[in-house]
Amino acid sequence: MIQLDHVTKKFGDVTALKDVSLTLEKGKIIGVLGANGSGKSTLLKLIAGLVSPTAGNVFVDGEKVTRKISSKVVYLSELDVYYDSFTVQDMIEFYASQFSDFRTEKARNILAFMQIDPSKKLKQLSKGGRGRAKIAFALAREAPVLLMDEPLSGLDPMVRESIIKGLVSFVDLERQTIVVTTHEINEIEPLLDEAVFLRDGMVAEHVHVDELRETNRDSVASRLKKMDKGEE
Repeated sequence: MIQLDHVTKKFGDVTALKDVSLTLEKGKIIGVLGANGSGKSTLLKLIAGLVSPTAGNVFVDGEKVTRKISSKVVYLSELDVYYDSFTVQDMIEFYASQFSDFRTEKARNILAFMQIDPSKKLKQLSKGGRGRAKIAFALAREAPVLLMDEPLSGLDPMVRESIIKGLVSFVDLERQTIVVTTHEINEIEPLLDEAVFLRDGMVAEHVHVDELRETNRDSVASRLKKMDKGEE
């Protein structure tokens, strides 16, 4: 379980998140959605322990989040952060040396599924290839929380489809929770159990996606558009 208790985060004079209280349960795929600047990436970084709250507290499985939470949390950045000289196999070995929950054989299986050659240098891969490799490295860990910041950004439809299939095939939702930010709502919506809508650093709405569809006859994508237009 992930809990944010009256969390505010400021960067200088800019308030990225304001008095956010939120509970995200285990075993769900949860979308964090909103316009640019709404606080999505900041929320993920707070859960990952990469930044600290200005006020309030963040907890993962009852443990107050610090930098040490990386043993329980996988954070997948939108940015590429690899050594240019490393091959894909080098990265497998690096991850295995850093995280006790990294499963080398699982990483190889996911890379094969994603059609990535382990002997290739990361700098030789296309943007789509690097995107698939990043997903493989993240999914090969068995941490209880997987945070994914814009995993589909800038990738062509075929690559996005393979990544989504990878999420379905290689995540154990009996034990893991995925929290994902994305602008690619149509592709990711069929996977979502819950959606958290952020606006101006605050939670505008937290919904169960099935209930949104069945009770309100609405979708996550259309709900987000209405919020952007101030029609909610």
